[in-house]
Amino acid sequence: MSAPNPPAPPALDSAAPRKPLTRARIERLSSRFIAVFGLVFALQVIPSLTDSLSMMIQPWGALRAAAVFACVIWVAVATIVQRGVALSAGVGAICYLVALLTWPLTLVDPTNAPAQPWLWFLCTVATAYAALAFTPLIAGIYTIVTPAAYGALHATEVGGGVGVTVGALDAVYAIILGGALLVLITMLRQAASEVDIAQAAALERYSAVAREHASEAERVQVDALVHDSVLTTLLAAADARTDEAMDVAARMARDAIGHLEASDEPAVSDEVLGLTGLGERVVATARAFVPPFQVTLNNVSDAPIPGIVADALHAAAVQAMVNSSQHAGETHLDRRVAVSGLDAGGVEIIISDDGDGFDPATVAPERLGLRVSIYERVTRAGGVAKVTSSPGNGTTVVLRWPAVDAPSDASELSEGTDAS
Repeated sequence: MSAPNPPAPPALDSAAPRKPLTRARIERLSSRFIAVFGLVFALQVIPSLTDSLSMMIQPWGALRAAAVFACVIWVAVATIVQRGVALSAGVGAICYLVALLTWPLTLVDPTNAPAQPWLWFLCTVATAYAALAFTPLIAGIYTIVTPAAYGALHATEVGGGVGVTVGALDAVYAIILGGALLVLITMLRQAASEVDIAQAAALERYSAVAREHASEAERVQVDALVHDSVLTTLLAAADARTDEAMDVAARMARDAIGHLEASDEPAVSDEVLGLTGLGERVVATARAFVPPFQVTLNNVSDAPIPGIVADALHAAAVQAMVNSSQHAGETHLDRRVAVSGLDAGGVEIIISDDGDGFDPATVAPERLGLRVSIYERVTRAGGVAKVTSSPGNGTTVVLRWPAVDAPSDASELSEGTDAS
C-alpha cells in the first residue's frame, strides 16, 4: 500500500510580464525621459543664448550659461549609466535657480535687457529636475518658487519689462506644467512601490508554502517507511512458529516502535546559521522595501542559530515589515528594524513604526496575518513574539529566541492581532 502524494505547491505564473512595473524601472524610465526633455530644450535655447551674450558682462554671462548646460549634459550622462541621477538632477535644479536670481547682476545695461531671457525656456526643465531629485514636498515648493521668481523678474525692466500681467501668466503656465509632471512622477512612484511590496510579500508567501510542501513530502516519506516497517513486523509475528522466529519478530516490533516514536518528534534542520548571517538576511530584506527600513545591528556575533529558527525569525520579520509598509499610513514615516544578540546566545528582532497603529482588541478573528505568520511561526521555532500597538501611536513587533529569554511581560503576547 503506497502513501498518498502530498499536494504540490502553487506554481508561479508563467505568463507573468517579463518587465513588471517596479520602482527601479519607473525611476529609470522617468529619468531618461526628463534627460531627453532637457537636451531638446537646451538645443532650442542656443539661438536665444548667442543673441543675448553680447548684453552680458563677460566672462560671467558665459560661465553661467556653461554651468547650466553642463548640468543638462551631466543629467543625460547620469541617466545613461544610471549612476548619480538624483545628485545630477538636484545640482541642475539648484544651478538654474542661482542663474535665474543672478541674472540682473550680469547685464551690461539693465535698461537694454533681452526681451525674452534664454533662461525662460529651461524653467520647465528645472522643475522636472526637481521632481526627479527631491521629495514631493521640496519639489512642490521648488515648482512654485522658481517660476514665480522668473515671472517677477520678467515683469521688471531687467527681465524684459513685459509687465505684471504677462509675467504672472508666464509664471502660472510654468507652475501648471511643472506641477502636472510632479504629480505624474509621484503617482507612478507610489504605484510602483506598492507593486514592489506586493511582489516581496508574494515571494515570501510562496517560499513559505514551498518549505511547508518540502516538510510535508518528507513526512509522507517517513510515514511510508514506518507503515512498511510495521506491516512487515506484523507479517513476521503472524508467521512465527519457533522460538527463534518469535525473537526476530520481537526485535522487529521494538524497531517499529522506535520508528513510531521518532515519527512523532518534530523534524529539526541540521543547518546552523550564525547570528551574523541572520542579521545580513534581515538587512537585505529591509533595504529592498521602498522606502527602506532603517536597520540597526547590536551585539551581532557568530553565535550559532539553528537553520529552522533563522528561517522562522526571518519570515516573521518580513511579514511584520510588509504589514508596516502596507498599513502604517504615509510613506514618509520612521520605520525601523533592530537586530540584537542576547547575552545567552539568543536573538531579538524589533520591527517598529510611528504610523497609524491599530487596536488589537478590535481585530476580527478571521484575520490571521500576525497570529499565523508571526506569532505561531516564532512559537513553533521555540521563540516568542509580542505585538504592541494602539491607534495613532504606531506599532512595535518584538521577536525573541529562545522563549526563556523573553521579557517578564511576555504573558501579554498578542494572538490574532493583525492589521493586514
